[in-house]
Amino acid sequence: MQEMMLLDRRTKDLIREYVPDGDVLDSIVCFFSIFADHTRVKMLSALAISEMCVTDLSRVLDINQTTVSHQLRLLKNLGIVKSERQGKIIFYSLVNDTVNDVMLKGVEFLGY
Repeated sequence: MQEMMLLDRRTKDLIREYVPDGDVLDSIVCFFSIFADHTRVKMLSALAISEMCVTDLSRVLDINQTTVSHQLRLLKNLGIVKSERQGKIIFYSLVNDTVNDVMLKGVEFLGY
């Protein structure tokens, strides 16, 4: 005996169309995973205020320089941050305000 769904066909079709899958789902999960690490959230918050080099990020956030470099490389590979060389120093910044907007929405949701 087939179980009956309580949803009407239109709603069921809408849900099936709206719920992501495949590459879109993978990309969304990857994007939100950047917020699942204390170090990355601190670095992204700092970069939302100002572009910075590895040394400044490391010192202002009191995070090991190797860790900062590793996380910046990951964030750059994910297209979240960009870099610009000025002489011998490389400055990092957010690609755009979207990441900061998402973090601010999280803070708003949590009621802080």
